[in-house]
Amino acid sequence: MQHAHLSHACLSIRGLVKIHPGPVCALRGVDLEIPEGMFGLLGPNGAGKSTFMNIVAGLIEPTAGKVLLDGTDVVENPRFMRERLGYLPQDFGFYPDLSGRAMLEFLLKMKGVTGPKGRGALADELLERVNLTGAAKRKVGGYSGGMRQRLGLAQAIAGNPRVLIVDEPTAGLDPEERQRFYRLLAEMSAGRVVLLSTHIVDDVSTLCPRLAVIRSGEVVADTTPTAARRAVDGLVFEGFVADPELPAFSREHRVISAVLNEGRNNRVRVFCANGRSAPAGFQRSQGTLEDAYLVLMRCPPDEVPPALSRAVPLGAMPAAIGGAA
Repeated sequence: MQHAHLSHACLSIRGLVKIHPGPVCALRGVDLEIPEGMFGLLGPNGAGKSTFMNIVAGLIEPTAGKVLLDGTDVVENPRFMRERLGYLPQDFGFYPDLSGRAMLEFLLKMKGVTGPKGRGALADELLERVNLTGAAKRKVGGYSGGMRQRLGLAQAIAGNPRVLIVDEPTAGLDPEERQRFYRLLAEMSAGRVVLLSTHIVDDVSTLCPRLAVIRSGEVVADTTPTAARRAVDGLVFEGFVADPELPAFSREHRVISAVLNEGRNNRVRVFCANGRSAPAGFQRSQGTLEDAYLVLMRCPPDEVPPALSRAVPLGAMPAAIGGAA
């Protein structure tokens, strides 16, 4: 695939390869140019997202390649990244018997971060930023999933990091908590690079003006939500297929999604490229980012529209966070 040169990128990933013993190739020459703001890394479990994030964070070394932050090679100088990094991993451990405030103070002490008025005052300031002041004295064991994620975000932004990495941050959150967390992340993206790793398309569609799709250790798209939707628009058709008929239907048509509808029929979306005709009774449907993602996951390369995989120049990026929802 092609990659546009983004002259204003803050984080530059060049030829990143990671081979685990076995050998297992987790990353296969990843090239990305990432500007300030929210950047989504979208892909299924096992695609290489966590390996990529761990290399950027300086937790593991790549087999080959460079990671440049504002021009400094952080593979050769990992301390440069560590001093500028905030990280919210997918599974963040807490001590359930500690209060939210005590837990955050402990995490700040472990990170070696304090404020001009002391660590306690900084903890209070961070709790206010993530809307947890009212729950500061409650035990973390009684927090909801969304509250625990906000507490994790509070420690991640301590020290005003240049780069913020969040890994699968909304998994397990209810819709209301998810929306609240979206708003917090959008606020935190001003003036820094925020890497959002997820398999949830809505996370990227809501938050990220730019995204990359990774599959089997390779970047298969480097684009924007709007450009991805436009690339599949007019090529997606929707209709209903009875459950017993679905296997035979799938052999004849390029099914990208099939969702059981009221326990009987399946609401099916098919992708019709390279002269494929729409199934009888199916209606043309407006393309979505999820359609584009599923095309990249499930279709052979010769059926993927070139406009979907091609890198979009930085100048085409929407200016506002969330503007590409």
